[in-house]
Amino acid sequence: MSGDVRVERDLLGEVPVPAASLHGAHTERALENFPLAGRPVHLELARAYGLVKLACARTNRTLGAWAGDDPKADAIERACRELADGLLDEHIVVDRLQGGAGTSTNMNVNEVIANRALRLLGEPLGAYDRVSPLDDVNLHQSTNDTFPTALRLAAITLLHALEEHVVTLQEAFQRKEQEFAHVVKVGRTQYQDAVLTTLGREMGAYAEALNRDRWRIYKCEERLRVVNLGGTAIGTGFAAPRQYIFRVVDALRELSGIGFARAENLTEATQNADVFVEVSGILKAHAMNLLKICGDLRLLSSGPEAGLGEIRLPRRQAGSSIMPGKVNPVIPEAVSQAALLVAGHDTTIATAVGLGSLELNAFLPLIAACLLESLSLLARGCEILRRYCVEGLEADEERCAAHVHASSAAATALVPEIGYEAACTLVQKAERRGATIREVVVAQGLLTGEQYDELLAPEAVCRLGHPQALGRAVED
Repeated sequence: MSGDVRVERDLLGEVPVPAASLHGAHTERALENFPLAGRPVHLELARAYGLVKLACARTNRTLGAWAGDDPKADAIERACRELADGLLDEHIVVDRLQGGAGTSTNMNVNEVIANRALRLLGEPLGAYDRVSPLDDVNLHQSTNDTFPTALRLAAITLLHALEEHVVTLQEAFQRKEQEFAHVVKVGRTQYQDAVLTTLGREMGAYAEALNRDRWRIYKCEERLRVVNLGGTAIGTGFAAPRQYIFRVVDALRELSGIGFARAENLTEATQNADVFVEVSGILKAHAMNLLKICGDLRLLSSGPEAGLGEIRLPRRQAGSSIMPGKVNPVIPEAVSQAALLVAGHDTTIATAVGLGSLELNAFLPLIAACLLESLSLLARGCEILRRYCVEGLEADEERCAAHVHASSAAATALVPEIGYEAACTLVQKAERRGATIREVVVAQGLLTGEQYDELLAPEAVCRLGHPQALGRAVED
């Protein structure tokens, strides 16, 4: 053994490992075998794994493991806790895309916990006769029950964070709903002028869509709380004591504060990963709402002089290296890209789940990579959309008013008073004369200017239905 490396052994022979590294032989081989994504597993998965290992260690200790060797048990538990708290993040280094259904991640975790425990005991790294990654840290466990359990825990943690960001974005749109409640504008369908509305109502519609997303995301936790921990390799609990199987999920529930429950059918829960398709579908729905909102913000702010220009987005950076003064809607553009990537991840997750075979799904690392990245992308997307775009969004009230009076949508507001045919004639006359609807309707003596303005007031265009129908009063 040189000063730079220590030599460990595994099933395939000797493996040189950096002398000061907390990981061991299996991790070193994984680093060589899987240079794919170029990024380690999601940090939240590593931390969740630490908590899962702590639940397993405490359960094993309760059942008599390491009896008479409290320093060893204490060191293992402390190392698990440090991993769960993010203190050992830098040592979880295996690529997020890997063969083996997550075995490399599990072994990276086992080796780091074992070597950290050895340091706490004052023992040399790699002294696995004192603390073993397999016989101690992985006792009564398998990758096939710990990895999906850690994935569920990580996903629930990130779902909680995402929900908070969705709520704050929703609240930002609700504030804009109130701020712009008085701004009458043209509502459009199929990119064509349709009916008058208010800018506040548009903002309120975005808020309501996000409220629906919030509740969908909240309900996802229920779908992830059922775990196969204790099922070991294929859900039969092979080589694990019955009392361990009965208790280990209770330990995880107590440590995490999340209502985890052991699956009634551990074999089925080990075979199938369809719950991740379900959760990913909810994330895709939220992503598509963000995509639609961002598209609307870009369109409403377009121009500004030669486009709609009805809203002004915060100016975040210069938009061109050749066009002076150009400022692009970079925040909605960036969030749109995140949403599109989430949609792509959803397809990947569904395909990977369908490729599971017999007693296990070998593609859980890919599922984990896509699901956890989607959760992180959406949380960050909501955050920057709120902070850098929605909160500073302004209305161009003059532009909105100009569009209203120049649009056929203004004539639609008059239909209950003057009828459809008369309104059509007004639109044609206004087009021929190059005049506004207001100018023509007043000149024709159909309405006074005050009556016209009342029909186009914010209260009128936002009223649910109309108190008049073809000139006849309708009882409330």
